[in-house]
Amino acid sequence: LGVKEFEVFDLPYIFPNRTVLQRVTEGPIGQGLFQKLESKGLKGLAYWDNGMKVMTANRPLHKVSDFRGLKMRIQSSKVLDEQFRALKANPQVLAFSEVYQAMQTGVVDGSENTPSNVFTQKMHEVQTNLTVSDHGYIGYAVIVNKKFWDSLPADVRTELEGAMKEATTYANTIAQKENDDALAAIKATGKTKVYYLTDEEKAEWRKALMTVHKSMAPRVGKDLIDAIYKESEAAGVKMN
Repeated sequence: LGVKEFEVFDLPYIFPNRTVLQRVTEGPIGQGLFQKLESKGLKGLAYWDNGMKVMTANRPLHKVSDFRGLKMRIQSSKVLDEQFRALKANPQVLAFSEVYQAMQTGVVDGSENTPSNVFTQKMHEVQTNLTVSDHGYIGYAVIVNKKFWDSLPADVRTELEGAMKEATTYANTIAQKENDDALAAIKATGKTKVYYLTDEEKAEWRKALMTVHKSMAPRVGKDLIDAIYKESEAAGVKMN
């Protein structure tokens, strides 16, 4: 929709844990982003999780150097393009529906996605390695036509807002369970080796990828990034 600030959600390691993510999506920052949609004739109602991302490839991805030269599929995003360039990989924009075949034929070497998406699209059948990195987030904005919303009686809007809050809690619970189940199912197939980063390895990834925050600040907004840092610090996590 041309609202570049929403690309802040693509920044690697911008959400150190789910507590910080929730503080952002359910607090003033999330509401401030929704206000930017109103000039487009839209009203934001809620943020729904898909989940935290993992990395997959046909080689182990433990260290930053393991990404060098790999062709990694991305969604169309300047931030994600910059993310893989920071890892010395080659980002390739591809439609989601084309990823399995691209992996199968070697057009791309790997990708990032949530475990549930990896499993439902059978990417684990054409990727030998999966690293649980939780480096990024995929989510959705639930939106409605603003003119329609404003035309509803106040009591109806109140009821719908309550229902949306309940639905959001339910949807996010489902997303977490589906990702947990998908990861277990991928392990059970024995086709893909699942690896969890050590604290030292995650620190190395984070150090390499935090540079993306600085380089993308002019695009998504330094003030917005700093506001999310403050939410992290309020939750006990130092970002700088």
